[in-house]
Amino acid sequence: MTKALFKFDDFFIKACYFEASLILVAMLLGWLANINPFVNIHLSKASVFYGVIGTMPLFLMFLALERIERHSVAQIRQFLLKTLGPCLQRYNWLNLFILAAVAGISEEILFRGVIQPWLELSWGAMVGLLVSNLLFGLVHSVTPLYSILAALVGVYLGLSMDFQGERNLLTPIIIHTLYDFLAFLALIRTYRSGLVTASEN
Repeated sequence: MTKALFKFDDFFIKACYFEASLILVAMLLGWLANINPFVNIHLSKASVFYGVIGTMPLFLMFLALERIERHSVAQIRQFLLKTLGPCLQRYNWLNLFILAAVAGISEEILFRGVIQPWLELSWGAMVGLLVSNLLFGLVHSVTPLYSILAALVGVYLGLSMDFQGERNLLTPIIIHTLYDFLAFLALIRTYRSGLVTASEN
């Protein structure tokens, strides 16, 4: 099995610090653009409901991609298993949820809380949605296909802000957090299954 790219003892802390630092980036960009990154975060039953329900299509897509054997999809799967599998499988579900929450909160505040509305102010809603999520895809450019999939997921998250009829950043935060958490669990299951298979051969 390929050795992990990260040390087990500091992966969790470094990952959380890196993701959390995106909030500082969001605050700086928000100051430059005169946008409050937190202004559209509202706790409501509707945002929680749409967040939970809205997670399901993304996670079903993740499970479907796990079964596709095309080279471009398998390449993504193998990369994630080799880089994240050895690290994540050392943590319990609470650690994984914390990591998913930090990533979900920080990335949504930056991309949907600042960058998307900033672009919308200059070029309109459609351009703001598409360009902000093109950037979202580019910063997730593990492979070309992964970048495209991330951009499409970003568009979905951008649209989810308005599921309630009024903008609420909490909805994509919940979707992003729950999706990452479930994806972590599925990735660990696949990684451990591979270890068992390897030990039997």
